[in-house]
Amino acid sequence: MSVTEEAIFSPCSGTVETVYTEENNHVYEWKKLFLIRTQNGRMEEVSIGISGHITSLPVKEGQEVNTQTVLATIQDDLIITGSE
Repeated sequence: MSVTEEAIFSPCSGTVETVYTEENNHVYEWKKLFLIRTQNGRMEEVSIGISGHITSLPVKEGQEVNTQTVLATIQDDLIITGSE
């Protein structure tokens, strides 16, 4: 079985207001992971369409980020979930 890791990049430039997870946590699809205040003051929620374990979490609350910043890395559990 292969292991798939995915980097989660910031969708915008701004400041990390809230980190809703921790390293080694299991997260589910579309669960809110971060809240970023953009440079124009708007709040941007960050979630992803895969579930798995957070293997790295290099950002902290209050940190400045941009679209090149890796917020976290997740090891995909390859379990497909969803609803109709």
